[in-house]
Amino acid sequence: EMQLVESGGGLVQPGGSLRLSCEASGFTFSNYAITWVRQAPGKGLEWVSTIQQGGESATYGDSVTGRSTIFRDNAKNMAYLQLSSLKPEDTALYSCAADEKIHYSGDPGHYDYWGQGTQVTVSS
Repeated sequence: EMQLVESGGGLVQPGGSLRLSCEASGFTFSNYAITWVRQAPGKGLEWVSTIQQGGESATYGDSVTGRSTIFRDNAKNMAYLQLSSLKPEDTALYSCAADEKIHYSGDPGHYDYWGQGTQVTVSS
C-alpha cells in the first residue's frame, strides 16, 4: 500500500521545538519531492516547505522561514520538519505530501500522495 504517515506532533509551549516525521511506503521515495502543508483550525491549507528529491534544495513559506528546517533520509524513506521558536499561530494539522514534480502549494490536487497529518498545538 502506498502511503505517507506523519508523527511527532503534540502539545508544546510557545518558544518550544518539535520534529515532525513523515514515513513513506509503497513507492520509490527518492523519486518524489516532499512537501509539508498545514491547516489551522477554521483556515485553509497553507504550504509550509518543500524539499527536492535528493535533498539538495529546500524552500520555505514566509510563516516558517528562519524557524524551520526540512530534511530527508532517502535510505530510510523518511522526511522531517524541524520546527523551532513555535508560536500559538503555528497550531495546525501538519501533513506531508509527495509528488514527482516540485510544488510550492497547499493544494492536494498537486500531489500523488498525502498523509493523514499530525497535530501540533502550541499553547501555554
